[in-house]
Amino acid sequence: MAFAFKRHIAPVAIAAALGLAAAGSARAENVHERGTIASLDGSVLKIKDNAGKDVMLNLDDGWKIVGASKGTMADIKPGTFIGTATTGEDTGMKAVEVVVFPEAMKGTGEGHYAWDLQPGGKTMMTNATVNNEVKGTDGKSVTLTYKGGEKKVDIKDGTPIVQLGDATKADLKPGAKVFVNASAMTGDKLEKGAVIVGVDGVTPPM
Repeated sequence: MAFAFKRHIAPVAIAAALGLAAAGSARAENVHERGTIASLDGSVLKIKDNAGKDVMLNLDDGWKIVGASKGTMADIKPGTFIGTATTGEDTGMKAVEVVVFPEAMKGTGEGHYAWDLQPGGKTMMTNATVNNEVKGTDGKSVTLTYKGGEKKVDIKDGTPIVQLGDATKADLKPGAKVFVNASAMTGDKLEKGAVIVGVDGVTPPM
């Protein structure tokens, strides 16, 4: 999946449970970067973003590292907490990607709000619990429930699906794809936040 953004300001979704914000608290506006790791020199990680710009972060400044590994449709089942970026109106929401959270991260960024995956403010993010599912010939429809609301989302076969899990600096290899959620940017330096790195060639689709 290609991304055309240089940098974005958007609500915190994944990083709430990673120490950037408490679950259930008001979401802060954070900087998002999507790109490829260029190098790791000591604690300084350099990323080439998808617009071709170099950005840096210092892993000594309280950064969290999370791995995104390949998931499957079978991972999306009743009781599972997921995050999904969607397009379409509330009556016909279609998943663009799905992130499956481990049980320990249940409740991360819970809710339904605007997301910056596609231009023009056309993408929404829903972090919620799968209430039920209806399987179809080309995917499934799920009902997602969160505090104060409920959404129905169609997830077609072929939709990028990843699972979040543990990762370390050893996973930050040149060429690995990343999604970065930072609290701020000063010049070309990203301030404290979370870096989600694709494992085994996976591109974090969020």
